[in-house]
Amino acid sequence: MSAVVLRAGPWSVRIERRTVLVSSALLVVALVLAFLGLCHGASWVTPPEVFSALAGHGDSALVIREWRLPRVTAALVFGAALGLAGAAFQNLTRNPLGSPDVIGLDAGAYTGALFAITVLGGTAAQLAVGSVAGGLLAAAAIYLLSLNSGLSGLRLIVIGIATNAILTAVNSWIVLRAELEVAMAATGWSAGSLNGVDWDEVRLPFLIIGAFALLLATLSHTMHQAALGDELAVTSGVGLNRHRLLIVLAGVGCTATVTAVAGPITFIALAAPQIGRRLAGAAGVPLLPAALTGAVLLLAADLAAQMLLAPIALPAGVVTTAIGGCYLIWLLSKEVRRP
Repeated sequence: MSAVVLRAGPWSVRIERRTVLVSSALLVVALVLAFLGLCHGASWVTPPEVFSALAGHGDSALVIREWRLPRVTAALVFGAALGLAGAAFQNLTRNPLGSPDVIGLDAGAYTGALFAITVLGGTAAQLAVGSVAGGLLAAAAIYLLSLNSGLSGLRLIVIGIATNAILTAVNSWIVLRAELEVAMAATGWSAGSLNGVDWDEVRLPFLIIGAFALLLATLSHTMHQAALGDELAVTSGVGLNRHRLLIVLAGVGCTATVTAVAGPITFIALAAPQIGRRLAGAAGVPLLPAALTGAVLLLAADLAAQMLLAPIALPAGVVTTAIGGCYLIWLLSKEVRRP
């Protein structure tokens, strides 16, 4: 298959032509969905009015720029972050079930956030630190328990699912022990929602996600080398321990940053990498199609959440969970049938 080579100084990146075409198509779909998100709301705003509002003119300027644009941008960036996190862990484990929301990293990030809400007061900074710390602790526990398998194969997935179940029980216990108002806020937030997101909440998370995305981009070459197997990766000069540590850090960072702002939005990280891989026809799990597919899925889920019971806006996580549950059943049945 023909490829496109991008060069910037001494650096060059080889991308398959089909991956470029698929990524371009996904970007167009994401932009169309984002524009629909700007048009749709409590009242429909026509496309010319949206363009005028984005330029700072018209009666709808405040609604579009300060209310709808942060939400749409958050869906775009957070969906891409979850897609990247899923691709990172699926490449690391060489298993389509190796997703943060399946192996317990989402639940760990939620545990850290719950601790920040119920014990520390729940400021934005405390939520961010708590989510990252909880996700990293969950990742460390899974790594230590599955150390003999080299972070690959069914062993890590099973340990991750067990860890996820334990952390889910711990999270339920924390909510039940909390004061009523705190418990209600934590339960509502746990559904994973973009309702009420504003610029002040997303500026720092966007920068953090950008940094982790850049880290994953620099690791993409060694990531695909490591996916070929430990022996081949070592002979080609990949430092596996350092590589795995950076992948886990970037994947947990992306997941926990999204969780800190929007709550645990499940199944985007599981489904987006595999959908992107199939669309691109790639052997591994390419990062760019995974990120763009994640953005498309979250934008579509958030739009559906606003429309299903309009004018009441459901949490986007309700839609992703409903769709993702069906996808997980299909994926599990496929894995079980595999010889």
